[in-house]
Amino acid sequence: MPDRELVSLFRTSGNMDVLAALFQRYMDLLYGVCLKYLKQPEPARDAVMQIFEELVVKLPKHEVENFKSWLYTLAKNYCLMQLRTPKNLRTTEFNPDSMQLEEEVHLNGIQVREDNLQKLERCLQTLSTEQKTAVELFYLQNKCYKEIAEATGIEWNKVRSFIQNGRRNLKICMEKPETETVEARNTRY
Repeated sequence: MPDRELVSLFRTSGNMDVLAALFQRYMDLLYGVCLKYLKQPEPARDAVMQIFEELVVKLPKHEVENFKSWLYTLAKNYCLMQLRTPKNLRTTEFNPDSMQLEEEVHLNGIQVREDNLQKLERCLQTLSTEQKTAVELFYLQNKCYKEIAEATGIEWNKVRSFIQNGRRNLKICMEKPETETVEARNTRY
């Protein structure tokens, strides 16, 4: 069967024998690609097996027109990611005394302590409606850009812009002395 038919059959049935037959056709190619990037036979063989595991997950999620070139790209990207991963990742014990206080919350560079929460609430009110909504959904409800776009009907790029501009405006507002924010609030009314 041609690659395209095997891909389609695997995507509809999830049959691992179909995927194995398809994968078998390109194992030598994959090994060559992995050896080219990883430079050693053992890591290259391990990478071929890992790529098969990735294939099981990724192939059903992608429309693949040319399986061979798609698989080559998948293998190349996998190898490049392996090269970027630190080989000698070391872990050390940490001293809990050097950690932040529990009541601190970070808003990408804005440290908010209990005594600043009221100021943050006031500063949130100074944002445009779109910025305020996007910032609250992103930071307070842990929504991603896509979820915010779906919930609000705002385009993804605009959501990103509202969050970035809202975060910048919040930071500016939070860094102002308290008297400036009070005066600004009083002049609005």
